[in-house]
Amino acid sequence: MDADAVFKALADASRRQLLDRLFAKNGQTLSELCVGLDMTRQAVSKHLALLEEANLVATRKHGREKLHYLNPVPISEIAERWIGKYERARLSALSDLKKNLEGKRSREQ
Repeated sequence: MDADAVFKALADASRRQLLDRLFAKNGQTLSELCVGLDMTRQAVSKHLALLEEANLVATRKHGREKLHYLNPVPISEIAERWIGKYERARLSALSDLKKNLEGKRSREQ
């Protein structure tokens, strides 16, 4: 995984919006993704190309149409690498607090 490419792709609000739209309805064509956006078809196409380069979007040809699919794996890998390690420490602290409180309760009874 190229984390720099993923972070660069996620840094843009328009690209995040496209990912959200694919999350809501996977397998959309360029035309479908353009509906309701305040962007030209060419701009949407460029954003999708960058998302593909970052491996956040995968495509498949279906006849004459090119369908776009969300690939959540790179986001999951970033969550594991950059968020998960901080989450583990917090959960460990909460677990220790719970054990201490339960120990005090049992001694008071």
